[in-house]
Amino acid sequence: MPSRLTLVASLIGAGAGIATIAAVAQGINAGNRPALPDLPFTVTEIADFEAPWALAVLPEGRLLVTEHDGRLFLVTPEGEKTEVANVPRVQVSGQLGLHDIAPAPDYAESGVVYLSYNAPGEDGSQIVLARAVLRQGDGSAHLSDLTEIWRQPDGGGGGGHPGAIIAFDPAGEHVFLTVGERTESETAQDPTMARGKILRLNLDGSAPADNPWAGEGPVQSFTWSTGHRNPYGLAFAPDGVLWEHEMGPRGGDEFNRIERGANYGWSDVSEGTNYDGSAIPGHETRPEYAAPALYWTPVIAPSGLSFYSGAMFPDWDGSALIGALAGMALVRVEIDAQGQPDEAERFDMGTRIRDVAVAPDGAVWLIEDGDPGRLMRLTP
Repeated sequence: MPSRLTLVASLIGAGAGIATIAAVAQGINAGNRPALPDLPFTVTEIADFEAPWALAVLPEGRLLVTEHDGRLFLVTPEGEKTEVANVPRVQVSGQLGLHDIAPAPDYAESGVVYLSYNAPGEDGSQIVLARAVLRQGDGSAHLSDLTEIWRQPDGGGGGGHPGAIIAFDPAGEHVFLTVGERTESETAQDPTMARGKILRLNLDGSAPADNPWAGEGPVQSFTWSTGHRNPYGLAFAPDGVLWEHEMGPRGGDEFNRIERGANYGWSDVSEGTNYDGSAIPGHETRPEYAAPALYWTPVIAPSGLSFYSGAMFPDWDGSALIGALAGMALVRVEIDAQGQPDEAERFDMGTRIRDVAVAPDGAVWLIEDGDPGRLMRLTP
């Protein structure tokens, strides 16, 4: 399997006149890797939820779990659940609802959390990024000072592909948000549409002055990268590199190293084919587009992404952990010294995995896609 890096000079189509030279790995297809039935960890079922969608681990070890229909829970490692009050009302339709939750970089001092959801209303499909203070006491919890800091200006797309995954840069100065193309694939290449983009904002929701298209428009000012399909994983590796995964159509799930101003090609190119069986040109036909360093055909339907650091699984240090919906697995990806990722192990979980997180003690937490969906803790 190829693993060397090739340098590709990429003229970014969505950002007229912006050129970058990025290290783009030759794509490795890990789609046919077998899942391991013998698990090197113990799975402990902690609690059940109604269609859980995302989880986050707080610094003290408790967890926040969102439910798709608009509920948020604070959960102890032992499984005691407290429903959080004052969660904003959300639009529930198809894949739309309450999505991601993430503690702010200064959560230990501020108690601030960021959350993403679909806003209710006549259109009902606009993604919102908001921040609020999580307040606790006397066995209760609620959100206060809820502030909407970004709202998707273009709705539409029915109930598909919201993305809406939150990540913070290592310096704790910026928040990143993925926006899916919402089953309207041509919008991923439209710089005036937020669909199919990864956005970069200041923590207060303003547009950073050093974004690649700062000042060029209400969407362009926030855009960090473009040409994405439905990105359901976004996280910074220990070395500070931003990685994203997204679901392909029939084949072509991608694991991408995210570069400032890069265009990842959807829907002009893909490593998969259309659902009707018609071909899509591959990335090798359009060198101006950044190609995935790792992809999966057949698909695994990746969902959730976290980088491992902890004492419980020292051999996993620095690995990307990815949930797999169609693959019904936990996938571990190693990234070598040259920045080339490859699937190292795939663990057969026997169920669809919606999200994955790593606790301060080194335990790995998973949520199951379903109703009920289990919260599970993995330990050696």
